[in-house]
Amino acid sequence: VPVDGSHWLSMREVLDGLRQKGHEIVVVAPEINVHIKPTKNFVMKMYPVPFTKEEMDGNFQAFLQDVLEEGTFLERFLKIYQSMKKVSDLAITSCANLLYHKELVRYLEE
Repeated sequence: VPVDGSHWLSMREVLDGLRQKGHEIVVVAPEINVHIKPTKNFVMKMYPVPFTKEEMDGNFQAFLQDVLEEGTFLERFLKIYQSMKKVSDLAITSCANLLYHKELVRYLEE
């Protein structure tokens, strides 16, 4: 489940607390992400995705711009829906690439 962005910032504090209690933490993340970076507090496992950081950033920026753009309710709704669909497509692609990464899935199963 992609937890980048604000979800990750909140989760990182929980993981730090678990680590302090002696738990081993494994974080699985796509190679292209916003905030998830390796630290000494957890083992990091990454997997490839078929999009670039520029594409991901561009989709997020377009979404934010559409949210702030003026217009009628219907115009804004359609633009935001289309932008959100693009962002969601990246998340779905990321999840699919994790599930099809046999070596990583085998590691997690073990």
